Amino acid sequence: MKITFYGAAQSVTGSKHLLECCGRKILLDCGLHQGHRKESEKLNREFPFNPGELDSIILSHAHIDHSGNLPGAVKHGFKGMITSTFATRDLAAILLPDSAHIQKYDTMYLNKKREKNGLQPVEPLYDAEDVTETLKHFMSIPYDRSFQLFPDVSLRFIEAGHILGSAQVELTIREKGIQKVLVFSGDLGRPGRPILKDPDIGSDADILIMESTYGGRNHGKREEALQKFSKIINGTFKSGGKLIIPSFSVGRTQEVLFYIHELVARNEMPSMKVYVDSPLSFDATEVYKIHQECFDSQMRDYLYSNRSPFQFEGLHFIQGVAESKALNMDGSPMIIISASGMCENGRILHHLKNNIGDERSSVLVVGFMAQHTLGRKLVEGEKLVKIFGEEYPVKASIEIINGFSAHADSDALLAYAKEIGSTAESIFLVHGEPDQAEILSDRIAEGIGKIPIIPAPGETFEL
Repeated sequence: MKITFYGAAQSVTGSKHLLECCGRKILLDCGLHQGHRKESEKLNREFPFNPGELDSIILSHAHIDHSGNLPGAVKHGFKGMITSTFATRDLAAILLPDSAHIQKYDTMYLNKKREKNGLQPVEPLYDAEDVTETLKHFMSIPYDRSFQLFPDVSLRFIEAGHILGSAQVELTIREKGIQKVLVFSGDLGRPGRPILKDPDIGSDADILIMESTYGGRNHGKREEALQKFSKIINGTFKSGGKLIIPSFSVGRTQEVLFYIHELVARNEMPSMKVYVDSPLSFDATEVYKIHQECFDSQMRDYLYSNRSPFQFEGLHFIQGVAESKALNMDGSPMIIISASGMCENGRILHHLKNNIGDERSSVLVVGFMAQHTLGRKLVEGEKLVKIFGEEYPVKASIEIINGFSAHADSDALLAYAKEIGSTAESIFLVHGEPDQAEILSDRIAEGIGKIPIIPAPGETFEL
């Protein structure tokens, strides 16, 4: 048995881990890279393996950095099954078409500029037909049910608590008379977050592959984050500006709405219109409503009492492009929640272009921003940023709240490693930048006496 780490190795995007065992090739996740555009473009277009040789793809959850290149794999010859939870499949059914749509229109926009500069046009990575074909390959299984993937490989999904449908992947592998359990954490959620169940610590791994996004950082308390959120909203309202919140359409948007709903109920924010400018966010929120098997008790109580944190006075979901553009013509204070979460594509770019130079306005970062993304540049305080190839001065206030993160922090990751990996032969840290992975590695080594491996991109290990 061997595993090669092709994506999310010493980085946080493009999750792809190739497991070879029992004469099979199994890919854990198939995500898109985000970050430096030329590098990401190359990594997304050129698979480091032949997708046609894969026997199976197992999907931990639907976020694009984990699922976004599934159509690319199918386009390049993949013919096997894509196995996921039911909620992940339903979210992928709206996320992947949206990804194709964004690529199409962002490519059209960029090609107009390339034509003016005498450059050759570029093509999207995949189109709507590739997505339709990809969805035919999905097969869903429920949490905590063992499924015989191949004669000597069984699969079980365990609650990860990151987004709707997110799962830890447990593979029981029997090879040459030896049985081993491999656990891939996917992205782990924070215990005690609203809406979703907490991560389930329900496995013992011989081989553990775990995320390390916040390996060296701990999140603030939820109440402190709420108070800061209220302060930012009230301050932006008083200045007469707009509060722009880049947010992933799945998971983060629903949580931000939950927190706004809470502030409204507590009378801790002004009467201010809230716009969710992403058709995908509307669709994703509808998917959330039908998967109550993923909810915690608080969320179920809301629904059973005919209340919803996704509905409150002043909330509007924007659908059409004309409605989206109209927000930029409206000079009144408002909150705009828009995708993509790392500010790399989608409608958020247009809202940033129109508001980043307004000192009355604020941009609120509520999630992790990968290296080289526009979101990361804003977090790092750059005063001049490029949007659609043109430079804009940053005059809006840039605010950061880590207390809303959907990822487990350093203490939670350490606790997970102690529970799942205390008897493991090998622990691999992925989905984290090197400094974060190294801090977590040191903490795990001190805590359980095992030194985790931080694989480099393309590195292979015999297990």
